[in-house]
Amino acid sequence: MSADKTPHAQFAARLNSFRVREREYWPERNSAATTLDLIERAARVRGLNSLDLNYPDHLAAHDEREIADRMTQSGLSLNGYAMRYYSGDRYKLGAFTHPEAATRRDAIDLTKRGLDSLAAAGGRLMTLWLGQDGFDYSFQVDYGRLWDQTIEAIREIADHNPAIDVSIEYKPNEPRAFSLMPSAATTLLAIRDVARRNLGVTLDFAHVLYAGEMPAYAATMVARHSRLLGVHLNDGYGKRDDGLMVGSVHPIQTAELLFVLRRIGYEGAIYFDTFPDTTGLDPIAECEVNIAAVKALRRMVDRLDADDVLSAAILRQDAAASQRIVQEALHGAADLRAAGDGI
Repeated sequence: MSADKTPHAQFAARLNSFRVREREYWPERNSAATTLDLIERAARVRGLNSLDLNYPDHLAAHDEREIADRMTQSGLSLNGYAMRYYSGDRYKLGAFTHPEAATRRDAIDLTKRGLDSLAAAGGRLMTLWLGQDGFDYSFQVDYGRLWDQTIEAIREIADHNPAIDVSIEYKPNEPRAFSLMPSAATTLLAIRDVARRNLGVTLDFAHVLYAGEMPAYAATMVARHSRLLGVHLNDGYGKRDDGLMVGSVHPIQTAELLFVLRRIGYEGAIYFDTFPDTTGLDPIAECEVNIAAVKALRRMVDRLDADDVLSAAILRQDAAASQRIVQEALHGAADLRAAGDGI
């Protein structure tokens, strides 16, 4: 068991992060790095033991057996797939909500092929990020119609292979001005309407922040009303999807999320959806910093979870008392707990 009391901690990463500075990493290559190359580079990250693949992007030049074999050889497991609906201009007006029925059918069938590929690769988690499904203007769409189209599409996808979990990753906007499912609440409403047992939610920390939500609260509500199937850790300033390193801006909110994940019994992977490519950071070093941050925050959570004084302060909703304890655990300042004695 690890020092943070989490057995076999599963850390997954965004495979495309390992394209950063690829010419520097593979100076002898005259072509872009392949999915197999990226897997080998990711395997150099100390502590990383899992990966997510984008479908169809990462499967375009390799079959599932090739990828599964390379991951096994590299000491990595498959956390799951994430669907991507890019294909040029085809899905700009929506994937499941496109005004043309043929395009909606293409998106659904593409997702079904993704589920088949995931099953062939031995995976059991498909993440749906419906970034193209939304709107930009008043009087642009029939909101009820878009909602119904999305519910019908997700239901058909969930029914395609009930053995695979389908997780919805919500985001307030981008690329559309308004996403159809911008929050935990709307996503839970959609899951209620779809009414399938193999559905759940993926929380992305930066998405949750700029949705104006508290990450630990969102996780609590998801666990209460559905299933928390994925957690994407990163950080940001709450204005957009910054994809910064874990705990770099909101360490206390990250710690509280980890605290709640323990309480609700989350056993899935911690997936690092961070963007070293934004400024050309070394992706191996950046991922190792993310892993170290989570391990350090989990050790902090170990101490907080065993602190009866903190539990009592939370029951009283005594923010001053709880913040002294949390700040002491975060910064290691032993005098913080007594800081309020003379106030």
